[in-house]
Amino acid sequence: MTRLFHALLASLLAVAALSAQPATAQSPGPLRIEITEGVIEPLPFALPEFIAGNSAATDAASDITRVIAADLVGTGLFREVPRSAHISSVTSFDSPVQWSDWQAINAQALITGSVTMEGGQLVVRFRLFDVFSEQPLGSGLQFVGSPDSWRRMAHTVADHVYERITGESGYFDSRVVFVAQEGPKNARLRRISIMDYDGANVQFLTDSRSLVLAPRFSPTGDRILYTSYESGTPQVYLMDLATVRSRPLSENSLAMTFSPRFSPDGRSVVYSEERGGNTDIYLLNLATGDRRRLTDAPSIETAPSFSPDGSQIVFESDRSGSQQLYIMSANGGDARRISRNEGRYGTPVWSPRGDLIAFTNQQDGRFHIGVMRTDGSEERLLTSSFLDEGPTWAPNGRVIMFTRETAGADGAPAIYSVDISGRNLQRVSTPGMASDPAWSPQLQ
Repeated sequence: MTRLFHALLASLLAVAALSAQPATAQSPGPLRIEITEGVIEPLPFALPEFIAGNSAATDAASDITRVIAADLVGTGLFREVPRSAHISSVTSFDSPVQWSDWQAINAQALITGSVTMEGGQLVVRFRLFDVFSEQPLGSGLQFVGSPDSWRRMAHTVADHVYERITGESGYFDSRVVFVAQEGPKNARLRRISIMDYDGANVQFLTDSRSLVLAPRFSPTGDRILYTSYESGTPQVYLMDLATVRSRPLSENSLAMTFSPRFSPDGRSVVYSEERGGNTDIYLLNLATGDRRRLTDAPSIETAPSFSPDGSQIVFESDRSGSQQLYIMSANGGDARRISRNEGRYGTPVWSPRGDLIAFTNQQDGRFHIGVMRTDGSEERLLTSSFLDEGPTWAPNGRVIMFTRETAGADGAPAIYSVDISGRNLQRVSTPGMASDPAWSPQLQ
């Protein structure tokens, strides 16, 4: 293993509650690191501005470098060594590394790259080095794309750096659907919107004529589900993102349907439906239209979420007298309660890794985002606020986004993110008020 990986591991082991296991791989190979609690010392990296191979690539080289740095620093696991501290300058992508100059400023990782415009296409190359072991971490990579794809290319580079150092898959090249809001609280307009994970490239997908809620991505990221009051009652709609066209899932405009999520294979949708004053969970086959009732209780069952393997569903129910979390087979049947501590629980969502369930907890006048094991053990509350709700997982299961609303008459909602350790709480940049985030799978 390289010294770079040992340095990152050492900083992690300094935390009281933390586990780390090395992956089985030949050197240089990544560590599989799982942070569960505590505060770590971010790993310092140096990122000289990518070299512009020609004048047409100058702006792109600067912008790509900036986004890579923001991605890595934003995780809380990395710290950029300021360029004012750099001793060496990188003038050629293929020039040898002056190891002592980077060691002198304690840069444990070095990222170098170049950007050129060739035949109307942007060509991005990068290399990653372990400074103290004086060796590259893997081979250099090259990406080619249209000039307007520079941001995605930057995220892709950052993903590769993140993966090589942590051993986990990245999450920077991903998108988030959410509800953009504007206007006073008593007359607020809401639109389904989409953005890059870091708040860039916001696009509105619906108009503001109808109340819309809780968009959810398909496993392939090309469709979304959401709830709309367009017909006068809440109904689940399916939107194709390529055409931005929507259709209701049910032909019965009087039925109240809400809280939808795709199955892991994208062929079915699980959702809640209210009939005769009772709310239960149903499963709809998108190809055939066949509908099956999964719960049958005189209580409110809602917010279903599949396990990654599609075998189980976690949901919230008040069958015990208060809002709690339950797990049942994806075919329905008996359910077991997994929430055990104080307060009310809701909006559960299964981690992409399959090991944790995120949820909203309300107790003692405060709202929290928390995680627990799938059997309800090892529960941890990550946040506390006037109103925190609606968690959604990053594609790699490392970070959670959620809605936070501040106290006061305005009740301005915003999107926040937090690491599953409870570290690195930060607000996600959006043009205005925003709520109901849902993270996409990693883009291809």
